[in-house]
Amino acid sequence: MSVAKKDYKRITTKSLIEMKANGEKISMLTAYDFTMAKIVDTAGVDVILVGDSASNVMAGHETTLPITLDQMIYHASSVVRAISRSLVVVDLPFGSYQSDPKEALRSSIRIMKESGAHAVKMEGGSEIKDSIKKILNAGIPVMGHLGLTPQSIYKFGTYTVRAKEEEEAEKLLQDAKLLERIGCFALVLEKIPAHLAQKVAESISIPVIGIGAGGGVDGQVLVIHDMLGMNNEFSPRFLRRYMNLYEEMTTAIGNYVTDVKSADFPNEKEQY
Repeated sequence: MSVAKKDYKRITTKSLIEMKANGEKISMLTAYDFTMAKIVDTAGVDVILVGDSASNVMAGHETTLPITLDQMIYHASSVVRAISRSLVVVDLPFGSYQSDPKEALRSSIRIMKESGAHAVKMEGGSEIKDSIKKILNAGIPVMGHLGLTPQSIYKFGTYTVRAKEEEEAEKLLQDAKLLERIGCFALVLEKIPAHLAQKVAESISIPVIGIGAGGGVDGQVLVIHDMLGMNNEFSPRFLRRYMNLYEEMTTAIGNYVTDVKSADFPNEKEQY
């Protein structure tokens, strides 16, 4: 029997759990600034992730590691000011939560108070459970992240698919169940085999959002610069480009340069 989809005026953590229960897929995209976030929110995306991927796409770093807590708060504040419907989740950056649960709580409180965001996201399972518990006990919602965890890239040494071997797959499944048990409201699974991601989604009651994790999960997330084709150098298998903005923007900017050089812009109608 099909279930009528609920029209959510504002997405909350409770909304996402209801969506999973009703079989409604969850849409999630990144945003890092006011203008882009307003477009994403208006288009009906359920969750906006202020990702530490800002380190790559906004600042040009090779990894997500260099971005700071202050910079994440800056990006998150810009996004929060733009939205009226989406749930805003902010990545805790590398070094702001791994070493000490008290530091993890302080970092999370700063994000919530200074940006107005609705939740934080953390990479890892049993290794960071004490930090997650500390944050949850303060009333701050936490989204988990398992599989390929970019903040651990130097440990992995590669961005290849994770959890292909039985031992790592079993640990990932147990970590997912642990994150649900201690109170995370949702979970991101990145770049793992589709059959394992579906097994995880079917094994826990909280929503599972995939990126490179197949279609058997409860929702999908992509980096907006990749999805819109603003970045033409990144082409993983899981990426579907919905536009080719790189080409369209370079053409438009080239046309502007030509018009300025030829004195065609501005014309008589474009001046006072």
